[in-house]
Amino acid sequence: MPLPKLPTQPATMLLVKDYPKAEPGKSPVRPASAKTDADVEDLISGQAVPTPKSRARRKAQDTLAAAEAPVAAAKPAKGAAPALVSAAAPVPAPVQAKLRETDAGQPHPVKHKPVEVTVKSSTSRKADRSGSTKVFVLDTNVLMHDPTSLFRFEEHDVYLPMMTLEELDNHKKGMSEVARNARQVSRTLDALIANVDDDAIESGIPLSKLGNKDAKGRLYFQTRLNGAALPEGLPSGKADNQILGVVRALEGQMNGRAIVLVSKDINMRIKARALGLPAEDYFNDHVLEDTDLLYSGIVQLPNDFWDTHGKDVESWQENRNGNSSTYYRVTGPVIPTLLVNQFVFLEPKDGEAPLYAQVKQINGKTAVLQTLRDYSHNKNNVWGITARNREQNFALNLLMNPEVDFITLLGQAGTGKTLLALAAGLAQVLETKQYNEIIVTRVTVPVGEDIGFLPGTEEEKMSPWMGAFDDNLEVLMKSDGDAGDWGRAATQDLIRSRIKIKSLNFMRGRTFVNKFLIIDEAQNLTPKQMKTLVTRAGPGTKILCLGNIAQIDTPYLTEGSSGLTYVVDRFKGWSHGGHVTLARGERSRLADHASDVL
Repeated sequence: MPLPKLPTQPATMLLVKDYPKAEPGKSPVRPASAKTDADVEDLISGQAVPTPKSRARRKAQDTLAAAEAPVAAAKPAKGAAPALVSAAAPVPAPVQAKLRETDAGQPHPVKHKPVEVTVKSSTSRKADRSGSTKVFVLDTNVLMHDPTSLFRFEEHDVYLPMMTLEELDNHKKGMSEVARNARQVSRTLDALIANVDDDAIESGIPLSKLGNKDAKGRLYFQTRLNGAALPEGLPSGKADNQILGVVRALEGQMNGRAIVLVSKDINMRIKARALGLPAEDYFNDHVLEDTDLLYSGIVQLPNDFWDTHGKDVESWQENRNGNSSTYYRVTGPVIPTLLVNQFVFLEPKDGEAPLYAQVKQINGKTAVLQTLRDYSHNKNNVWGITARNREQNFALNLLMNPEVDFITLLGQAGTGKTLLALAAGLAQVLETKQYNEIIVTRVTVPVGEDIGFLPGTEEEKMSPWMGAFDDNLEVLMKSDGDAGDWGRAATQDLIRSRIKIKSLNFMRGRTFVNKFLIIDEAQNLTPKQMKTLVTRAGPGTKILCLGNIAQIDTPYLTEGSSGLTYVVDRFKGWSHGGHVTLARGERSRLADHASDVL
C-alpha cells in the first residue's frame, strides 16, 4: 500500500495522525524507483515525477513534501512538467496550516533530512530520452562493492579499463570482504573470456554468456593505450586519473555513444564532473531510493473501519501458547492493502474501545485479525520489563511469539531495541526454556579511531564492542533485594552462562540450533553479509536484527543499500517474520531532546 511520507527522525514521538493510514483501493507499497504510466521524467533530476493525474493519488505525500521542502512546487498545467518557485515565494495558506498543525502536535521540534535523489548526468538523460544504449566505465570500487555489478546494467555495455584490473589484482589477497569480492570478480571475468578469440575480445563479449539473461549488453576491455591528455597538474601515475583519461579517450573513439563513469568514490565523481566527464554513483544495490517508504510494520486503520468492514464480521477465541486471544474475520476494501504479520490499530476519539491487532491471514478482501497481549500491564511483564508505548507492545508480541522466526527492529537511540530483545531472550531461555542460549554478535566497525589489537579469547576481544548489552544487563539483572549479595551474584552467573558473545568473522559454515540470535548494529552489514548470517539458522532458532539506518559507519553503505533495509523489504509479508519501527525514545528526556536538537 502506498504509505504517506513518514517523519524522517525515528526517535521523534509519532502521533496517531503521522502513522500510515490504510486506504481502500490502494495497491501495496512499491519501490520508489518504479515508474507508473502516469509519471514523466524531470529534466533536472532524471527521476519519475507525478503528473497531475498521479498527483491526485499521492495528495498526502505531496502535501507533506511541500511542507518539508524550502522550495514549493507550483501546480503545473495539464500535461506540463512541474515548475519550480523560488524560496522567497510565499507559502500557500493550506501548507502554512499544515505546518502549524504538525508543529503544534509534536513534543519536540521536528527536523527533516533532504530527500535522496538519484541524479543522472546530462549525457545519461539524453541517452534515455533517445533510447540509445550507453557504455558504463566501471571504477574498481564498484566491482569490489558488488561482485555481480557486471550483470546489473541491463541492455547497456560495460567497459573495464586496464587500471581497474590492476587494482583488482592488488586487492585480491587477504580474508576481508573486499578481498573475497575481488577474487569473485576475477573468477567471473576468467569465465567470461574463456574460449574467446582475441578478435572477439576486441569486439566485446556478451554478458549473457554465463546465463545472466537480464544482461543484454557486451563487456569491453581496454586493449590499447589511450592518448587522451588530462589537464596539467593532475599526476598521471594515480589510478583514478588514468581511469579519467580512459573515459575522455572513449568519448573521442566512440562518437555518438554515451560514455558514463560509474564510481562509488565521491571525490572521483567530483573530479570527473569538474573535467566535464559524465559520472554517476552505483545505485543498483539500493533497495529503496527513498527510505521514508520503508515498510514500518504498523498501519493505522481508518476511523470508519468497523462501518465498512463490520457487516459480516466473525469472532472467536483460541488459546495458543498459553495465551487466550480473540480473532476477527473481516472483509472490506482496506484488506488488500495489508500484509501478513502487520500490526494494525484503531484508537477512536469518541470513547469506544481501541483495537490493537495483528494480521494473521489474508485471502483476497478477507483477513483474520488477532488481538494482542497487553505487555504494558505489569502482570504480563517480560523479565521485569513492560512496554512503555504502543510500538514496544507490538515488538514484545513479536518477540514472545514462538511462531515468528525472524524479527527486525528499527529505531533511533533510546527506543528500547536492545533492552526488549535481551528481556525476551532471557525469559524464553531461563523461564520457558524455548531456546538453549542467547548468542549476541555485531559488526566491529569503530565510530572513531581504532584502538588496535585486543588481547584474550574471542569473547574477551568482543567485550569492548558489547558495552550496550552490558548496560542493559545491569537493568535486567536487578533481582529481589531480599536475596542478598549471594543471591544477586548467583543470578548474574546464571545469566552470564546463558549468553555467548560471538564474532561475525567466524560465522561462515556454522549452524545454530535452538538459539536466540541477536544481531546488533545490523545497519552496518551489507546484503551479502546479512544473507550469510540469516542462513546460519537451524531448527528452532529465532534471529533478531536490531539497528538504526540513520547511523551507518560502513564505507559505501547508505540507508537505501544497507543489509538491514534489504531484509526488512524482502521479509515483509512472510508468515514467520515480523518488523516494527520503534518511534518513541524512552531512555531519558535528555537523550530525546539531544536526538532532536543536536
